[in-house]
Amino acid sequence: MLPYKNLLIIDKNSPIAVFRQIATQFIGLIQGGKLLPGTELPSTRALAFDLDLHRKTVMAAYNTLVSEDWIDSLPRKGFIVSLRLPEVRPKSYHTNRLASYEADPGFLYKELENFNLPPSFAKKPDIVVDDGFPDIGLLPAEAILREYRRVLDYPYLKRINSGWEPKGSPDFREALCTFLNQTRGIDIKSGNLLTTRGAQMAIYLAASLIIQPGDKVIVSEPGYFFANLTFERLGAELIRIPVDNCGMRTDIVEEVLLKHPARLLYVIPHHHHPTTVTMSIERRNHLLRLIRTYKLAVIEDDYDYDFQFQYDPYLPLASGDHEGNIIYIGSLTKVLGTPFRLGYMIAAEKFVQEAAKWRTLIDLRGDVFMEHVVSGLIKNGELMRLIQRANKLYRQRCHFLADLINTQLGEVIEFTRPNGGMALWLQFQKDFPLEKLIKKNSALGLEITGSIYFQGKGTQYNAFRFGFASLHEKELDKAVQILRTSIYGLK
Repeated sequence: MLPYKNLLIIDKNSPIAVFRQIATQFIGLIQGGKLLPGTELPSTRALAFDLDLHRKTVMAAYNTLVSEDWIDSLPRKGFIVSLRLPEVRPKSYHTNRLASYEADPGFLYKELENFNLPPSFAKKPDIVVDDGFPDIGLLPAEAILREYRRVLDYPYLKRINSGWEPKGSPDFREALCTFLNQTRGIDIKSGNLLTTRGAQMAIYLAASLIIQPGDKVIVSEPGYFFANLTFERLGAELIRIPVDNCGMRTDIVEEVLLKHPARLLYVIPHHHHPTTVTMSIERRNHLLRLIRTYKLAVIEDDYDYDFQFQYDPYLPLASGDHEGNIIYIGSLTKVLGTPFRLGYMIAAEKFVQEAAKWRTLIDLRGDVFMEHVVSGLIKNGELMRLIQRANKLYRQRCHFLADLINTQLGEVIEFTRPNGGMALWLQFQKDFPLEKLIKKNSALGLEITGSIYFQGKGTQYNAFRFGFASLHEKELDKAVQILRTSIYGLK
């Protein structure tokens, strides 16, 4: 309800009757867009109390507005702004004046260049090929509901309601530490771990603590768009290192470090984004030596480590000897699905302490409720069982899609079958009109929402990521058939 006591100013010394003053000001509120058609008005008793007037005065004002068709009287409900406002209105009602929030801001603000938010679909497409997201149909719904009920128990809820934990829920951090130590060989304690709302927040926090304007940051080429954009917005100058089938070229990293005092290195050793390649053991060892020699701050983004299709996957760089210089970042969103925004940062305890301070500036307490729910899933083994089921299924879908593309589109598309992850990196011939293909697919009911790199826009790539994990085999087959129809329709 609007504060009518402040909006309706009554001048009892005016020659205009008080009820007419009220009616005129209500008309002004309607004309100005403050009261929209259908808006419920206060009762005559409530408004009379607010304005310190006799109820009959307010009734007279309302009756005037009803007679002029500005408001309607509904039996047993009260008064609302008319859904059919008068055809004859004051001239000011027909001006081109915009409602306050329809106008552009009247002040200066920062804009993100070369980046637009993805549009919402006008209609739901038949198939969406994403960047590589999990199949939420695998979620153990009953187990999750049990954890919800456990956390919603009043004594438990009361306990977590009163805490202030800038690093995240202690229960969740303890459970997550145990899980990460067992699966990644990272010897950490809860003091080394900060929870975040997804890995992107962790990247932003770590970079904010390290980067000063003008600093040089080493990244891969091609690279993860949102990380690079974050570094650039913090004032960094990016030094781009090429990626081949063995990952980031660490020999070129060494050449760069000999010439430039780089402030930070950002690397994705497992299932590099976007190319999906995994860094070789030789380059990992070389990079660890460089980290120790140059005391280089490193963000290791390990967004989907849990999905490995080989029996002996490489451990993260963070499990090696890096003398505390690696900030390890991961996410449970890739396991549970995009509605679950749970990420984490692992680093030296002093760095985590500072990062926790920065986190409070944008997220005072984090998603404590969800952290306790997922803590239960870790402790009772449901999270690990989910990962095992998903790995088996995603491996099948990966091979199914790879075989389809090889047989159906091998003349046009090149790719390397990854040893894990959730997406294929599909590279087209350099002269192929990929941008036209994306639009043509959309018209046929196939939306490509994964990372897309068009030829001739500051990059030599003509490729996109095809996320397979969230699609069933029938959907994968249909997607490839639409791709084939579009491709050969453009040739």
